[in-house]
Amino acid sequence: MPRMSDSASGKGCVFCEIVKGERSAHIVLDAADAVAFLDARPLFKGHTLLVPREHYETLSDLPEEMLGPFFGHAQRLAAAMETTLGATGSFVAMNNRVSQSVPHLHVHVVPRNRKDGLRGFFWPRHKYASDEEAADYAERLRTAL
Repeated sequence: MPRMSDSASGKGCVFCEIVKGERSAHIVLDAADAVAFLDARPLFKGHTLLVPREHYETLSDLPEEMLGPFFGHAQRLAAAMETTLGATGSFVAMNNRVSQSVPHLHVHVVPRNRKDGLRGFFWPRHKYASDEEAADYAERLRTAL
């Protein structure tokens, strides 16, 4: 029988330790299926990380039946950024593998205000060479889905 990797099992995962109460964090939401806590290195005060209780590395690993409830929590957190913290809006983001500092699925929910210094996306944009190339990418993705 193949051995599950430490990453897949959650062994040694900082976020799993927070979920289990083995590592301290400022808990914002404690639900049956997810936990949210303040980011230790926030972009702005109130920057929150939402994680599923079970260890899933990426969004594609999360079971389909958990998508709605999980993003329902993200929606509530985004609303709280405005109603509770007085933010004008929020930034909701997730990385999968690339730039994912902890290999446990997590959503960043960050309070935002105009002219707060966060400048959108920090990476360069790449245009399609032609409308045909864009159509080809769309078709390939459509076929995969």
